[in-house]
Amino acid sequence: MTQSTTRTTNVAVTTDFDAVVVGAGFGGLYMLRKLRDELGLTVRGFERAPGVGGTWYWNRYPGALSDTETYLYCYSFDRDLLQDWEWDTRYVTQPRILSYLEHVAARYDLKRDFQFETGVEAAHFDEAAGRWRIRTDRGELCSAKYLVTALGLLSATNLPDIPGLERFTGERYHTGAWPSNVSLAGKRVGVIGTGSTGLQVITAIAPEVAQLTVFQRTAQYSVPVGNGKVPQAEIDAIKRDYDAIWARAKRSMVAFGFEESTVPAMSVSEEERQAVFQRAWDAGGGFRYMFGTFGDIATNPEANEAAAAFVRAKIAQIVKDPETARKLTPRGVYAKRPLCDSGYYATFNRPNVSLVDIKENPIREITAGGVVTADGVEHALDVLIFATGFDAVDGNYVKIDLRGRGGRSIREQWQRGPTSYLGMTTTGFPNMFMILGPNGPFTNLPPSIETQVEWISDCVKHAEQHGAQSIEATAEAESAWTATCADIAAQTLFAQGDSWIFGANIPGKPNTVMFYMAGLGAYREVLGGVVREEYRGFELRHSSNVGRERAVAAG
Repeated sequence: MTQSTTRTTNVAVTTDFDAVVVGAGFGGLYMLRKLRDELGLTVRGFERAPGVGGTWYWNRYPGALSDTETYLYCYSFDRDLLQDWEWDTRYVTQPRILSYLEHVAARYDLKRDFQFETGVEAAHFDEAAGRWRIRTDRGELCSAKYLVTALGLLSATNLPDIPGLERFTGERYHTGAWPSNVSLAGKRVGVIGTGSTGLQVITAIAPEVAQLTVFQRTAQYSVPVGNGKVPQAEIDAIKRDYDAIWARAKRSMVAFGFEESTVPAMSVSEEERQAVFQRAWDAGGGFRYMFGTFGDIATNPEANEAAAAFVRAKIAQIVKDPETARKLTPRGVYAKRPLCDSGYYATFNRPNVSLVDIKENPIREITAGGVVTADGVEHALDVLIFATGFDAVDGNYVKIDLRGRGGRSIREQWQRGPTSYLGMTTTGFPNMFMILGPNGPFTNLPPSIETQVEWISDCVKHAEQHGAQSIEATAEAESAWTATCADIAAQTLFAQGDSWIFGANIPGKPNTVMFYMAGLGAYREVLGGVVREEYRGFELRHSSNVGRERAVAAG
């Protein structure tokens, strides 16, 4: 394709592309490589950060760690890359993940086609031209036939609306936008939020701060992470067996690399059940504990209670102060994203750590000097950290002026909750593909990202080979996929949890299913079936509007 080029603030801007990719994390980097190097398309990537990494660029908070074992928190598309990359810890920290993604970008020369420190402000579909008209936050304009969004599943930060927030005169941070030069040593620090991020940051900073006050909304079930050095002999064995390891992961449910149990919890004796839970506790890993011990913890209330009771008993054993232990002990179903930690419960035995349960004693306001709770106590702070998570899945989409056919905005499209066909497309938004869009698989993310990137690439290739102006999911297909995801979720206990998985952490956000919970192996089978049936559920349109091809809608 012929390219016309101008230059703005020392950045070359090509006004017409075959494809635009938004985001330079795991999804955006691989997507650009596939479209550019394998399909031969002209591609521009936009990334609002100064460098690659996506979520892992911004989440630099103390203790930031993936809870996927290192050997599977990576790409599998290049066997040489798998063999060349070195690691030495069971779980991978944020600096190492960022280093890995920087290495990938350099290895495949991806940065030359990314424009950094540039966010996409608007993207409108031009129906007559069959192209996306895109505007950046620098005021630059470009167009592309295909738009691929790799915005990140957990990247739109959520800041709670607390009275007086702007009055606080101390330091204030959100874990999802952490500066690189923060020093907390010797300071009075408050942390609001006890999800996965909260557990990590609380455990990491407790030894260095003068006083740590944790404001807990919801008590959490968590197990040890089990991090540590990996012997070189084990790393060598993994590398020798990588083909089989990845094949198993892609056939599995959660794609974390361990063998997922099919044994019902109640089919063994109480003694054996406790022994299985203890072995999982000792080995570490939240997903291992939920899916590697017994096969029905996420679906059977009795099995779920057994797993939950084991964790509650551990809290009682670990936490010395009975009142603190009571506050830390969850009572509901064990049915949120499985958490793991590096000594979270034991952290509350430290003399400089205190816990405030804000369901029992809500935050009334924030003052210049700290946080005032309903009992009238002002908790004096030098630093206030919000570990309050993200507006997950669709949060970054609705921040963009994103409009499809007829000028319909994505916010209007998803006003009752985000939906998709296959987690990657949505009707009325032709030639737009979402990596980790709504109702994609609930798994270890890199294998799911690879699955979707490769499928999107093949779909674009299919459209190009058929000379289509656009390819678009049908409304019938999207409706059927949404119903499928809801039916599967209803068979699990996750639907009973008050969780970001269903949007429950955002006030006013519709509580809706946002994941396909049957697992990666089943998801890949569905995608394969769609392709074998000539992209069932999609409609190809040609510029003449003659000879339109309509695939059979998914039923």
